[in-house]
This record gives sequence, structure tokens and C-alpha cells, in this order.
Amino acid sequence: MQRWRGYEAAPGGLGRTVVTIGVFDGVHRGHQEIIGYTVKRARDLGIESVVVTFDPHPAEVVRPGSHPAVLTSPTRKAELIEELGADVLCVIPFTPDFSRLPAEEFAHDVLVEHLHAAVVVVGDNFRFGYRAQGDVELLTRLGRTFGYAVQGAPLVSVDDVVFSSTYIRACVDAGDVRAAAAALGRPHRIEGVVVRGDQRGRQLGFPTANLLCESRAAIPADGVYAAWLVRRGRREMAAVSIGTNPTFSGRERRVEAFVLDFDEDLYGERVSLDFVAHLREMRRYDALEPLIAQITQDVADTRDILS
Repeated sequence: MQRWRGYEAAPGGLGRTVVTIGVFDGVHRGHQEIIGYTVKRARDLGIESVVVTFDPHPAEVVRPGSHPAVLTSPTRKAELIEELGADVLCVIPFTPDFSRLPAEEFAHDVLVEHLHAAVVVVGDNFRFGYRAQGDVELLTRLGRTFGYAVQGAPLVSVDDVVFSSTYIRACVDAGDVRAAAAALGRPHRIEGVVVRGDQRGRQLGFPTANLLCESRAAIPADGVYAAWLVRRGRREMAAVSIGTNPTFSGRERRVEAFVLDFDEDLYGERVSLDFVAHLREMRRYDALEPLIAQITQDVADTRDILS
């Protein structure tokens, strides 16, 4: 898959393309339908498929300080889009100047002049241009003028629940990682570098890998989870604690993973956690014995679920 930074990076000899546009945070099942259709349509026509996305999230530029929690890092998003078969990923820097681009100019400059769109595939709720004044109807009218077709894709839903990045963020924030996985089509993942902690887990007999995550990462609610720790293409079972360690009067919120049947040094490594199930809420214990007993049970529950 080719990767372009900015639509101006499109090569001069680019032929006609099938283009889809969106933030695509999470690359969830709805996004997968849209991107998958884009790839198929392009292959049927014998031309290239182009996925257009933005960095940073448009909300941060339009309403500074409102950047939502991030479901997928830019690198992870690119990997998932490549797995769907896209020929090109075009990441447009979403700047204040770009945010003021009128809808008509977006269609002409981006889609026609640079990306040479023959077909544009978007979700039914797609908005574009200055102050999001453009919609699918306007995009279609402009297509008749500029010479591209528009395919609107219905939103994906199950049991009246529409899969969206906003919905998935709410699931993650509530600790409902099973519902998040159902909408994503895979477990919710966070990534981070393993750093040194207080070593309390080691003293209790359960040494943990402490993840330093991106500040905007969508971290699940405080609690204990069964998860897969992913490193170097391999998965290891992990019981993950998220919270402030109330038993030890902690103040800093941490992500700590006890990796089952594992004794390698992970310090300094970048690893991922794929969340499978919420085991329990975070609790405070008045003594170490009941805490150790509970951790032992958490580990057993994790093994049962992941096995």
C-alpha cells in the first residue's frame, strides 16, 4: 500500500481512482464495509483505491481541546486499512486553513484535480467542507458537475445499535470491552512502552508490565481485565489491572499487565494489549492476604477465558 502525506503528494501520472473519505478511527465494522466496498469497486473497474483520512482529528482543530479518545494509533490504523486491501492511504493534515476550505473547493481540488476520482464512496452521515456544510446530496450534485459518481453506504448496525467510533469509545470508557470488540470486529487494543513501576507486583508474587500509553489513547475504565499481550507477533495471556492501586493509596492511573507463564524482561519494549473480557471492578483491600487471593483468582479467571 502506498502512503501519502497530503493530497498534493499524489503522483502526476495517477489515473482514475475510487476514493473513500473519513476519520476512520477504530477502523470498525462500519468502516470495514465502506473501505471493503471501495477496494472491490476499484478492482472491478481496474483502477486504484484511495482511502483519505485526516491527522489530527478534525474536532481538535475546529474545537481545540475536544480531541476524542483515540481508538487506533496512526500506525495501527494504517495497518488495518492495508489489511483491507487498499492501494493508497492518503493522510491529509487537518490544519485551520484546510478546515476553512469550502465544500465545492474540497470536491474540485482534492477529489478531482489531485485524486482523479471516478467514484467516491462515503457513509450516509458523511459531512465535508467549511463548518461541515457539505453532505452526500451536495457531494452527488458536485459529482454530476465534476464527473465522478457517488456511492452512499448505509451505517452498519446490529439490534438497533449503530456501530460508530463514538459508540465504541463509550463502550471502552464503561469497561464493556466485549461490546467494543463486537463493534470493532476484533478486541480493542491499546499500545505502550513498558516502563518501571513501584515493583509492588513483584513483591506480591505477580510481577507486572507497566505500560506508558499515549495521552489520548482510549483506555478502558478502571478494573481488571483478561487480555492478550502482543509482542513481536506473538500473543501471551495477561491479567490487566487499570486504576490507581487503591490498596496502596495510589494517585497515578496505571495500566499494569501480569503476563501468565512468562518471565522475560519487557522493559523498554513497545507492546500491545487486546482486551477480551472485564473481570471485576477495582477494589481496596485492608490487608495483603485478601489482595493476593483475589489476584490469584483473577489469574485463574483469565486463563479460563483465554483458553
